[in-house]
Amino acid sequence: MNNDLFKNAIALTGGISTGKSTVCSLFKLHGFLTIDADKIAHKLLDKNSHKIEKMFGAQYVENGKVLRKELGKIIFSNEDNKLKLEALLHPLIKEEIIKESKVFEEANKPYFIDIPLFFEKMHYPIPKSLVIYTPKDIQVQRLMKRDNISKEEAKLKISNQMDIEKKKELADLIIDNSKDLKHLQKEVEKIIREII
Repeated sequence: MNNDLFKNAIALTGGISTGKSTVCSLFKLHGFLTIDADKIAHKLLDKNSHKIEKMFGAQYVENGKVLRKELGKIIFSNEDNKLKLEALLHPLIKEEIIKESKVFEEANKPYFIDIPLFFEKMHYPIPKSLVIYTPKDIQVQRLMKRDNISKEEAKLKISNQMDIEKKKELADLIIDNSKDLKHLQKEVEKIIREII
């Protein structure tokens, strides 16, 4: 793989509902470019909806769009389904991320690639990582509120990912999102001073 490919890239990651998208928005406000792996995945899901239909059944697709919530139910609870979906999507996501970052590299300044499963399995040779950190109990509460689900469901979703404490240990940079937005903005500004 081309070494210059992700030279200026910083992988932005964290756990489910630790505040990645909020942090991404804040970086954008400061003029940073970001690539969002989830958005790319959603686009690719719809683009490949016929394949999803073949793999999992017609009930997961409507008018050429994948019903992500419905599909999520059989993905989160079944390892085989999860692996099947990943085998289809991950290479396509990677291709798209590489395409976008080639464009961003030309500017020769730091940019962020939001990859939720960066440490788990995405295998990107990105030299630097930034973890958006929230202690697990806050993570559970935010997820319950966000998805309107029970504590058990929230814990199950979170357990699908590597423990946030472990991610924190692996990170080059950390943003603490355990307090309010004002505190988060300060954390973001601190990181910007470190990377420019």
